[in-house]
Amino acid sequence: MTPSMGTHAVTGADGFIGSHLVELLVERGHRVRAMTQYNSFGTWGWLDTLDSGVLASVDVVPGDVRDPGSVRQVVDGADVVYHLAALIAIPYSYQAPRSYVETNVLGTLNVLEAVRDGQAGRLVHTSTSETYGTARSVPISETHPLQAQSPYAASKLAADKMVESYHLSFGLPAVTLRPFNTFGPRQSARAVIPTIISQIAAGARSVRLGALSPTRDFMYVKDTAAAFAFLGAADGVEGELYNAGTGEEISVGGVAAKIAEIMGATVEFSCEAERLRPASSEVLRLVCDSTRLRALGWAPDHTLEDGLKACAAWFPEHIDRYKTTIYNV
Repeated sequence: MTPSMGTHAVTGADGFIGSHLVELLVERGHRVRAMTQYNSFGTWGWLDTLDSGVLASVDVVPGDVRDPGSVRQVVDGADVVYHLAALIAIPYSYQAPRSYVETNVLGTLNVLEAVRDGQAGRLVHTSTSETYGTARSVPISETHPLQAQSPYAASKLAADKMVESYHLSFGLPAVTLRPFNTFGPRQSARAVIPTIISQIAAGARSVRLGALSPTRDFMYVKDTAAAFAFLGAADGVEGELYNAGTGEEISVGGVAAKIAEIMGATVEFSCEAERLRPASSEVLRLVCDSTRLRALGWAPDHTLEDGLKACAAWFPEHIDRYKTTIYNV
């Protein structure tokens, strides 16, 4: 590992995973330049909730990844750039696909150009397991066929290929991390685990979900953040792509039952919510093969139960931020 204690830049720092990554980088002694999406409320997203001691080592730069000038302000001279800014809600990508191209593809292009011109040390780019589509074989390794089953997945695939092209064309020092289904405190209300917990915490005895049978490889957010930081410092990873996941598969119904048990709730689960994914777009099965990343020395430190217990404690305390209605993804 090659440690770098200089400035690390994070796009999407105000988001779920980004805010956890900022915390981890500060914990490890880095100064962080954090890009948040500008808004008229003057808020910094989840960064607003971080401890003041953490924020003392964070330089917040409001902007927009779609704007080249904003991106350059964040990226220039950074030792490592972690690119997490993206539109991620799959259902909305059916409604407004152009916005996903503008943010996820053109935004990534802006980051690549800024890294290329700004002498950044390394780019760690964020992909997604959704680029694999429904598993054709399990576990899913980096050589698994790619299939974009939503406009969101297509935009991320395009971004991944832009990163690959800049490495091969210009020698840009970039590595791509492809996390599987990250969960944890601060996750969007649209995601299944916050939806289940928030409905139970609100007193529901019949929890409505979109589908119970799809399977996922759920990884706790602190392990995902650690995977990003690991690739930011690892030797010889430029030009590579790495999966990050636990290798354990569980159905949505199975994880719902675990949550109910942890929360001591007696509830029924039903598929009453309207599905927003077209039938042929549904990703039915995802389970990760992270052999390549583990061989370098990374491994998750938290079990599914560890993460669910942390979420069961955190989400009820922040229930005012979440709608306790229907899971629609």
